[in-house]
Amino acid sequence: MIPLRCDIDSYVKDMKADVEDWRYRIERNENRRDNNQLFEDYVIDEAKAREILLSIETKDFSSVVNNVNPRYPNERLYIFGKDVLLVEKYSESEKVVPLYIKFNKLEMKSGSFVIVVSFHEQKRPLTYPFR
Repeated sequence: MIPLRCDIDSYVKDMKADVEDWRYRIERNENRRDNNQLFEDYVIDEAKAREILLSIETKDFSSVVNNVNPRYPNERLYIFGKDVLLVEKYSESEKVVPLYIKFNKLEMKSGSFVIVVSFHEQKRPLTYPFR
């Protein structure tokens, strides 16, 4: 079921507030090879990644899925796609790169915190219900 546009508007607004306040983390551990690969292939640093996250709009929303990790059965992950212009690290040429960005927004006693679970090149095209 596709969420209502107003729900995604609210999600994006809240996610951006967390990113603006530095209450977020992009997963870059050994289990997130695709995320690491983006930073290896393109001229992108944490500042550029943050800029990309802050540029996300409701129209970039693709879908919401349940977390498949059995430790977190009630979590919902929000998937967005964003075409960004990046410089290839080893050729210095610019390229429009379609990104796959998946968020997990956690509510904690101290407020919300965003975990960017996926931040990498799309492996297959996404659909966008609000475009």
